[in-house]
Amino acid sequence: MSKSKSNIKTGWNLDYSYLQLPGAFYTRLKPTPVSAPKLVLFNEQLALALGLDVYSLRGEEGAAIFSGNRLPEGAQPLAQAYAGHQFGHFTILGDGRAHLLGEQITPRGERFDIQFKGSGRTPYSRGGDGRAVLGPMLREYIISEAMHALGIPTTRSLAVVATGEPAIRETVLSGSILTRVAASHLRVGTFEFAARSRTIDELKSLADYTIRRHFPEVETNENPYLGLLQEVIKRQADLIARWQQVGFIHGVMNTDNMALSGETIDYGPCAFMDIYSPDTVFSSIDRQGRYAYGNQPNMGAWNLTRFAETLLPLLDPEMSQAVTLAQEALAGYTPLYQRHWLDGMVTKLGLFAREADDTSLVNELLNMMQKYSADYTNTFLGLTFAETRNTTMSDTKEFQQWLEKWQARRSRQKQSITDSQKLMRDKNPAIIPRNHRVEDALEAAEKENNFDLLHRLLAVLKKPYAHVPEQAEYTAPPEPTGRPYQTYCGT
Repeated sequence: MSKSKSNIKTGWNLDYSYLQLPGAFYTRLKPTPVSAPKLVLFNEQLALALGLDVYSLRGEEGAAIFSGNRLPEGAQPLAQAYAGHQFGHFTILGDGRAHLLGEQITPRGERFDIQFKGSGRTPYSRGGDGRAVLGPMLREYIISEAMHALGIPTTRSLAVVATGEPAIRETVLSGSILTRVAASHLRVGTFEFAARSRTIDELKSLADYTIRRHFPEVETNENPYLGLLQEVIKRQADLIARWQQVGFIHGVMNTDNMALSGETIDYGPCAFMDIYSPDTVFSSIDRQGRYAYGNQPNMGAWNLTRFAETLLPLLDPEMSQAVTLAQEALAGYTPLYQRHWLDGMVTKLGLFAREADDTSLVNELLNMMQKYSADYTNTFLGLTFAETRNTTMSDTKEFQQWLEKWQARRSRQKQSITDSQKLMRDKNPAIIPRNHRVEDALEAAEKENNFDLLHRLLAVLKKPYAHVPEQAEYTAPPEPTGRPYQTYCGT
């Protein structure tokens, strides 16, 4: 996150650099008031880091502000315009139910977007009611905070407010607003909007703004726009490798859901994989498996290609040369991703240096896990603590042979077995937001207004690498049901 030169103060310290862009990129408007807001979740640690007055935001004032009913003094809320390829099809979009409150400048001089999600209709609503419902907003809070604790770049959740109003979907549900914190909400889709419907000057102003905000190190490059492309590629390669290493499935990797900052954004039908299978799909709308777990790296490349296409007019006056520059930059994505992925996977096996056969060692394990329907997280957890007898493949000859190969590989490195075990504890989480645990917590909150399970789950998810006895009950996979687990967008 780039630092601002603004004067730093405690409390709301909102800036509005996004208003430097041409007016076509946003619409100024206030959130739609709600009837009876109630603060149901408030992330006090995040609020402190942002420099907010935690005490005053805990009660009615927090409910009023995080619902949009009362705005901080001088606030200039807006809705952003963007476009996107949704399941491969281009669409003009925008913040149909979100308002950017502003950019909070923290006591450390960092800049974060503060956005309300579910705060009312905007000019980009496309017939929607502009509202959100409680379950999906709680889900985003849970998963985004779990991702942060796992060390994966992500937007974060500051608060969830129940609006006191119904939201009509297939049934009548409880209305809700999420307050999201992000490095920015600049997306691949923001550039697609500029490239498809705006002038070259407007596209250039967006690119210049993005560079100033996220990649100031490339401003002095001979070709800063090529530098912008290269930096976005680097961040996405690293981000998606991290997803794969913990078994996270985003569910809707549309171009409007890819943040140029390199953060995970837009948690809709997302979930974590239990049984390892590259074909795993949870989203009810992903009927063809476009965004399956094993296809996420390819979809990252596809989205980055769409981003590169938007930059062609800026890369070089000669289109053929611009295409060549873009292709050369994009060619670096797959090797970068593979390096990040392998680096992460070998550390999960307690390996420090690299050997030529490490890729085969990792893939052999993954292939066995798929063949024997092994739990992804618990397999690595068992290896970490030498408790492999409870895995579905523990009694097979091929797994025993693999164990011998892995142990021989560990013995060849200069670090001790103790060092190796510590590395594995640091890289293999005991805790992920297991789908059945998330569903239990959401059901209790939505149907019974009981947030006890949710608070317990959030507390456990804060320390995924603690490896303490209190976490044991949260490590168990779900009981077999015979029915595949499905998630829904909640829009």
